[in-house]
Amino acid sequence: MAGYADDLSLAHLLADTADAISMARFRAMDLHVESKPDLTPVSDADTAVEKALRATLSRTRPRDAVLGEEFGVSQAAAGPGTRQWVIDPIDGTKNFVRGVPIWATLIALMEADQVMVGLVSAPALGRRWWAARGHGAYAGRHTAAATPIRVSGVTRLSDASFCYASLPAWEETGRLPAMLDIMRGSWRSRAYGDFYGYMLVAEGAVDVMVEPELALWDLAALLPIVTEAGGTFTDLNGEPGPFGGSAVATNGRLHANILDRLALDR
Repeated sequence: MAGYADDLSLAHLLADTADAISMARFRAMDLHVESKPDLTPVSDADTAVEKALRATLSRTRPRDAVLGEEFGVSQAAAGPGTRQWVIDPIDGTKNFVRGVPIWATLIALMEADQVMVGLVSAPALGRRWWAARGHGAYAGRHTAAATPIRVSGVTRLSDASFCYASLPAWEETGRLPAMLDIMRGSWRSRAYGDFYGYMLVAEGAVDVMVEPELALWDLAALLPIVTEAGGTFTDLNGEPGPFGGSAVATNGRLHANILDRLALDR
């Protein structure tokens, strides 16, 4: 993993810090929750995690910029560069504040417009997923218990497990009829939501995960894990990368079919 071994090790250390903070606040009776301008919730755990990770990165990677969901962009302290860490301190905050264990810290490292390292840590599930570009994807409780992961070999929608975000967002895009058509044609459909559906695709437990509205911090860490596991990750227009504001992640074999079904001009 030449060139990114140290960065991936740092991502694991950042995740250890995040896990300690977030788990201490998970199901806490005094958890403080506010609404952001977009009416999504933010807890004191979200802000505490991001502050801690930014503090570590400012010491260990002063030449790298940082983008986080709660505090935006911080430019590199040691001058401009092409590297940027992208952080979602708690992906699945609505689950977190209700005591549902499906939430995670997402950590990614980008070089220019390419995601080179991605890590997802879900401490309440006791599981972590990670990948570095060109070196495969892995999952486990920690690096000492890592297992390579791989997408499924399913080739037909009628045999596929289909995962999606909540249906009202799909209705807003005008794609709800197409979504319902896919669900009817799938072997199974479930709305696992947030990071989790993508990790299930990477592990081969689910074959398709789709979401219509996402930010860079929602996407960056997920992309290399899915693609290094052999999957395909694009936006709804079929463009690869984390910048399209939407996501279609599949085992690759079903990708063209799903994109075609979700196309607005179909």
